[in-house]
Amino acid sequence: MLLLFGFKTVLKALPGKPATCQYCRAFAHHRLEERSTKFTLFFIPVFTTSRSYQITCTNCGHVSSISARQKRALELQR
Repeated sequence: MLLLFGFKTVLKALPGKPATCQYCRAFAHHRLEERSTKFTLFFIPVFTTSRSYQITCTNCGHVSSISARQKRALELQR
C-alpha cells in the first residue's frame, strides 16, 4: 500500500495599508501576507498545521512578524 503525505506552505497576499515604518521612519505602503503550512494527503490539503503573518515595508523591505490579533486590528482600521 502506498501512502503519499507531506506539507505545503501557502502564501496569501492580504490588503496592506500605508503606515510609518518602524525601521526607516518613512511613511510608505506596507504589504501584509499570511503564511500557512498545510498537511497534504495524496497532494490534497487536509488541514492547516500552522499560520503566521508578516508585514513588509515597500520602501526599505523590512519584514516584521505580527500576531493574529495585530492582523485583525489592522483589518479593522480600514
